Amino acid sequence: MTSPGRRARMPAPDDDHIGSRIREQRRLARLTQRELADRIPYSLSLLSQVECGARPATPGFVTAVAHALRVDSSKLTGPPAVTALPADRLLTLVAPIREALDRYDLGPNPGLADVRPVPDLVTEADALCRQVRATHLRAAGKALPRLILELTHTVYTASATPVWQALASAYRTAHDVAVKLDHPDLARVALDRMGWAAGRASDPCLEAVQRYKRATLWRCATSAPLITSGQALLAGETSREALAVTGQLHLGLATVAAKDEDRAAVETHLAAARELADRVGGEAGDVHWLSFGRANVRLHELGTSIVLRDFDEALGRARGLKLPASTLTSQRARYLVDRALVEMEAGSARTSLAYLAEARKVAPEQTRHLPGTRTTIRGLVHMSRRAPDGLGGMARWIGV
Repeated sequence: MTSPGRRARMPAPDDDHIGSRIREQRRLARLTQRELADRIPYSLSLLSQVECGARPATPGFVTAVAHALRVDSSKLTGPPAVTALPADRLLTLVAPIREALDRYDLGPNPGLADVRPVPDLVTEADALCRQVRATHLRAAGKALPRLILELTHTVYTASATPVWQALASAYRTAHDVAVKLDHPDLARVALDRMGWAAGRASDPCLEAVQRYKRATLWRCATSAPLITSGQALLAGETSREALAVTGQLHLGLATVAAKDEDRAAVETHLAAARELADRVGGEAGDVHWLSFGRANVRLHELGTSIVLRDFDEALGRARGLKLPASTLTSQRARYLVDRALVEMEAGSARTSLAYLAEARKVAPEQTRHLPGTRTTIRGLVHMSRRAPDGLGGMARWIGV
């Protein structure tokens, strides 16, 4: 575990002011303070004081620095940019999903032509889940609205459990796309619809998954009761499906406990998940696309260590973790970003940057939106007097 006296390399939450952003952009430009001061009509002393937050940055100072660094002044004055697709492309992708979700209670859609047979709709719902796990977010997002409209029409004209289950799955995919594109409001709407469909499918595993997903969007105080209510739905169930979902719920509770800094509860839930992973056997990637299994448990062990800021322990776990070939692309990308973060904490800047570059190559859309990516890049900037080769391009890619 990290020793009590060790200072984390990640920037502190309150270390976000104009001066700190000037320092970030200066380092990304690979300039020393002296070199930047030579390019502006202000003293090195003033620049140093502004960067550390001891002096305010006047509008004239900001304009001069922005000109010297060849960046827009909003890079220095505004809040950190939200990583996302360009606004017009994002709207084109998200708006049709939102409109399809809004039709849930309007009954049959007489204007919908060429509705596919139920087996084809069920197959596509599963295929879109697979696309999201492969981090093909835009492809899945483009196909989702039509699928949701067809399934919504079909549950009113040919209601059956498989159709309700497929509709719940499509809603869950809408949630996953919305989360990965940083649209939590849309993700909550999608989960409400998922709960509506799962209840009508009378499928306790689907309902439990829905509560698990809801918990990931809420504060810890609300998350734990949601997850435990999902476990209650599966009490006494011994099917492989129920065991896998229950194990994933324990992993969710371990993450909640880590955020609450309850180390005993973290280990309790991880131990329960390990035992269930042994009972399930192998990686249950076919169970609601949760991919519950031994590898997923190890990924959560790494994740909880990071949340608890036990970076020495996290580094050991990251370096000792060998993911099976069957690991989903989305999980592999998250591991690579986590590995980059703990390597940065260990002071291995180039190794950290290499893992970020690999994550970008494996799953560019997901990597761009993972919070750990921004945290790692900002940490690398703060720990380096001059940005390593490649860091500037990576920072521009996510909007730093």
